[in-house]
Order: sequence, then structure tokens, then C-alpha cells
Amino acid sequence: MSTQDELNGRIANREQFLERLAKSFGRDRIMEKPARPNREYKPQWEVFSGLTSDELVEVLKNQCLLVYTEVIETEKAELGAALKEALDQNDCKSIVTWKDPRFAEFGLNGVLGQYKVSEWNSEDRIGSIAAAEQADVGITFSDITLAESATVVLFSSEGKGRSVSLLPRNYIAVIPKSTIVPRITQAAAEIDRRIAAGESVASCVNFISGPSNSADIEMSLVVGVHGPVHATYIIVADA
Repeated sequence: MSTQDELNGRIANREQFLERLAKSFGRDRIMEKPARPNREYKPQWEVFSGLTSDELVEVLKNQCLLVYTEVIETEKAELGAALKEALDQNDCKSIVTWKDPRFAEFGLNGVLGQYKVSEWNSEDRIGSIAAAEQADVGITFSDITLAESATVVLFSSEGKGRSVSLLPRNYIAVIPKSTIVPRITQAAAEIDRRIAAGESVASCVNFISGPSNSADIEMSLVVGVHGPVHATYIIVADA
């Protein structure tokens, strides 16, 4: 695959590669999708299934304590002030964000205008990655939020590069309360629903649970090994 193909997200020689792969297994290519089994018992749907929206928020907040993530709760009218508080706590001077209409819809442009802001530019991927590396804080909205694991689900697409949430030292996720679901079961079902409805779903879906951390070396937990060292979730009542 050429460098230009990589930058443009194209898969070069895909059909030829799959044909050669099938021949190496001594069979024709399998073109039909596998049938999804319909199992009698589905315990994954029972976890937190009876909880209200407010109760799911409490599950999310409790899990955030375990993944070293700060939580701020606010109303939509006060979201700008809450974001300003989070930015000041991170001693922020520069920000990188998605190119996302929700920043305007939730009234955040005024707050962001007080800082040096770089917006993800899909036509300048190299420059956008460099801006993300240098930014104090990366900010995105959460597309789906898993209460069980304090996970924000981000659909990376045009204008929404994954580097925004991975490269800055600090990361802030704005979580509309309406996006909170019990667990990954519901997230997978929602992605399936969108695909079945003919919607364009990002080929890269990121699941992020708080700041980067690892305990691979001598089982000693280290935060910020390969990503943000600090994460803040701002839960906003959007109903």
C-alpha cells in the first residue's frame, strides 16, 4: 500500500489480496456473511437493564473513581462555565478539538474563543497531528457512553481525528446524558442499528476509559504511559 493510499484511507489491491489468501487455503472465497446465532440465554442484556438514566449516571461516576477520571456534572446552560473550570484546572493555554457542530450547538464557542484552539482538519492530517501533539488539552464529545466501564465511545471520521483524544497531555470528554447506556452490549446494538438503517458509521470506533495507564511492568500501575495523563468527563443534562 502506498503512502498516499494510507493518507486517503484507501485499501489498495484488496480484491487481489483476498483472492490469493483464499487460494492459499485451497478454497474459493467465502462471499456470504455468516449467520448470527440466536442464543436462548443472553445475560449480557441483563446487566443494569432496570436502571434509570440518573442511576446510570451514578454507576458511571463510581466507575470513574476506579479509572482515575474526574467528573463534572452540569446543566446545558452552565456547560460553558463547567468547561472553563476544567480547562483552568489543567492550566490550559492551547486546545485541539474535533470539527464538530455540537460545540456550537451546546454553546461552547465563546469559552473556546478565550484560548488558542486548533480544529481537526482532515485535509491537513499531518498538521492536525502536530497540533494535537502540542496542545495542552484535547476535547471531544462522546457519541455513546458506557456506564459500566466509564468508557466514552468516539466515532472517528472526517473532522474527528482520533489523535485529538490520544495525543494531548489532558483529555476532556463532553458527555451528553442522553448518550449514556449500561454497557458495551447496547453500544454494539446501536452501531448495528445505524448500519442497518443505512447510516454512515465510522470505520474507526474508539473506546476510551479514562487516562492512559498500564501495569505491564511488575504489576505496578503507571498512568499516562501512551496517552493523556489526566482525563475529565463533563456530564451535561441535555434532555
